[in-house]
Amino acid sequence: MRALILGTVLAALAASPAFAEFTLASPDVKSGSPMALAQVLNTQGCTGQNISPALTWAGEPQGTRSFAVTMVDTDAQNGSGWWHWIVLDIPAGVHGLPAGAGSEPSTGLPAGARQGNTSFGFAHYGGPCPPAGVHAHHYEITVYALKVPALPIEAAGPGPALASQLASDALATAKIVGRYGR
Repeated sequence: MRALILGTVLAALAASPAFAEFTLASPDVKSGSPMALAQVLNTQGCTGQNISPALTWAGEPQGTRSFAVTMVDTDAQNGSGWWHWIVLDIPAGVHGLPAGAGSEPSTGLPAGARQGNTSFGFAHYGGPCPPAGVHAHHYEITVYALKVPALPIEAAGPGPALASQLASDALATAKIVGRYGR
């Protein structure tokens, strides 16, 4: 009986607007599908256009004070993934980024937002370009709804330190995973 009541309460809460699902969408990247050449790196043997994808998100939890976006190649053989894009301190009222927002220099980022250093060593979007002849890699694009208005400056670098900071400040996450191989 208790399980039935608990299940009914949880179902009612999940259906209420206060518990809307946090979602991420892109017209440029479809989860599970190959990424277009528009998003692929244009160096290191790859011949893409290196344009960061357009993204939109909705349904963030109450108390969200900012957002962050990352794109990580989870198949990279370095133990912590290859960080392709980091955008931090996106104001809570912003619910998307236009295509090309990650360019250098970026004029498409909202006021107050900043890009962090990627595994490439630069602070702008770097598209997929896995080694030739290996399986298609997975590129996890994640938006984080954060309980803080801004992350510390030292959190702007790629890897475990940033992942830890994002995890500790996240109220919710939403993701899409594109693939690319050559």
